[in-house]
Amino acid sequence: RPGTDTLRTGNDPMRMLRELAALGDIALAPVVDALPGFSALEPECCYLAWEISLSGAIEKEQIEEIFEWVADESEIRISAQAPAAAAAHRWSIAFRPGADMLRTGNEPVRMLRELADLGELSVEVQAQQLPAFAQLEPERAYLGWQMTLVTEVEKSRIEEVFEWVVDESELSITAAQGTAAEGTAAEGTAAEGTAAEPAAREPAAAPQAVKAVEAAAALKPAAKPKAKPKAAGGGEANKKPVETSSIRVGIDKVDNLINMVGELVITQSMLGQLGNDFEIGRLPNLLEGLTQLEHNTRELQESVMRIRMLPISFAFSRFPRMVRDLSRRLNKKMDIVLSGEQTELDKTVMEKIGDPLVHLVRNAVDHGIELPEERMAAGKPEEGRIMLNAYHQGGNVVIEIVDDGRGLNRERILSKAVDKGLISERDAGSLADEQVYDMIFHPGFSTAKEVSDVSGRGVGMDVVKRNILALNGSVEISSKAGEGSKITIRLPLTLAILDGQLVRVGSHTYIFPLVSIIESLQCKSSLVNQVAGGCDVFQLRNEYVPIIRLYDVFSIEPDSRNLDDSLMVVVECDGEKVGVVIDDLLAQQQVVIKSLEQNYQKVEGISGATILGDGTVALILDIPGIVKIAGVRHHDDNRVSSLAQSHSELMMASASA
Repeated sequence: RPGTDTLRTGNDPMRMLRELAALGDIALAPVVDALPGFSALEPECCYLAWEISLSGAIEKEQIEEIFEWVADESEIRISAQAPAAAAAHRWSIAFRPGADMLRTGNEPVRMLRELADLGELSVEVQAQQLPAFAQLEPERAYLGWQMTLVTEVEKSRIEEVFEWVVDESELSITAAQGTAAEGTAAEGTAAEGTAAEPAAREPAAAPQAVKAVEAAAALKPAAKPKAKPKAAGGGEANKKPVETSSIRVGIDKVDNLINMVGELVITQSMLGQLGNDFEIGRLPNLLEGLTQLEHNTRELQESVMRIRMLPISFAFSRFPRMVRDLSRRLNKKMDIVLSGEQTELDKTVMEKIGDPLVHLVRNAVDHGIELPEERMAAGKPEEGRIMLNAYHQGGNVVIEIVDDGRGLNRERILSKAVDKGLISERDAGSLADEQVYDMIFHPGFSTAKEVSDVSGRGVGMDVVKRNILALNGSVEISSKAGEGSKITIRLPLTLAILDGQLVRVGSHTYIFPLVSIIESLQCKSSLVNQVAGGCDVFQLRNEYVPIIRLYDVFSIEPDSRNLDDSLMVVVECDGEKVGVVIDDLLAQQQVVIKSLEQNYQKVEGISGATILGDGTVALILDIPGIVKIAGVRHHDDNRVSSLAQSHSELMMASASA
């Protein structure tokens, strides 16, 4: 989909289509959904888009090269046909967003893109509720979608795409077993078994854009692209191409990066000259050169990381309009104040924090701010206030959502927690405020007296916390009855670099994320007790902490199995403390995270890897994953054996690398 101004910049879409045709067999289906009426046409604007099927022995890089001049101003998605041998599910998905979903900051098109990233997606637009043009409201969602997705992922992964809007939308996901190669033959059977059959929903006169999308989805390449073999180390023989994204960078950041590279070249030249003609008397010069190299490398790293940074105003900009629309629907008066909008955050973190922020602001509007008459009766201004603030603190970005509403009701939360069996009545009175407020993040927990179309179903807050924890962040709540609430989110500046604690178990080195560690201590077997179910607990002052032996989880040989000779790292997982037994504590350092899924395969309990200064590979531990593995150990020996085998293969691959 070219940008509207593509023609004005001298680029010709037809030239690109001709270059594609030169690569292999091509079939085109124009998409005209953005084409205005004849009287509104501007001859220098580009309104057309294309669905293209291209078959032949073609590399993805060849296709990307054709679009490289317009990639920044266009929407381009390139995907390869799934290998015929890969077992896949055919999922039939009927999705109709709530009419007000656009007003809440959610975008259906983004969800469709996420589905397309999961596998082979075909889409049919359902436009029965589309009114006449004169009755259109630009902020309402009228369209629905009937989709077929061929993918190897489970249903839960598809549900994650819609988890932010599931409580305000109509969603049906049904499956029929099949393979990518059998898709055409199985399509009729699968469609007959679904609740929402595309043929039954199709309007009498489908728009031309819908027909174009259907035609493009029906195209099958005559020959599959050659699949690149994966590197040795196991895993799938073929891999779905990785979608790439772009980012606009200010020229000042690029200039700074070029200057840093220039300084690095000068330092390298100086060290090279010293190496060619080295004498012991020139040792001070060598040490000075190495110090300068370290300084230049650190500055270069910081410059590169700044390129990925974007001001958080990109995430904040949607909220003034969203709050205004919600206040009208709920008959409330409120103002939103934004501060710290120029605080910069990594692009990847920014994309993943958007939906949690939307949910938290909606909750503040619906549950936090009172109706005008309630506020005036309580001696407050008639207009409520929500403040979003962002700032840097100790290598993290802190985001605060503050409201001056009614605050959280401690007694109601405790009563609901006792009713749901989360705590006993005896323990309810001894909990601190922070522990009580943290219960609202429990799945299905809600104290709302009435369920509205904005919130109150008890879904979402657990998703908020899970998403923030997945970013190696944390979330805290403080509240005063009658005065308001404050939610504080702490996030790392970037997901590319991690502050880690290196530990040793046997001959292997692992890395704990420093943010997860509470304390480290010497084990004492006299303080260890065994409880029912075979789990050991350690008496840590006035509480008992479950013990996980890391060497058992990964089936490796430690220095000693005697706890008195071992150390324990106490970490936090989902608000609880867990003790992980190791052999030795090593250094603390920043590490560059390398993705396992892109370079090897996903391994439970491991979130990534890094290369240490001596060239060896160290694995970064996924604390929630480690706890989960330890929890199934006594129930599923086969799964534990499979995990140990994956870990063993990974260590062999790391050693060979």
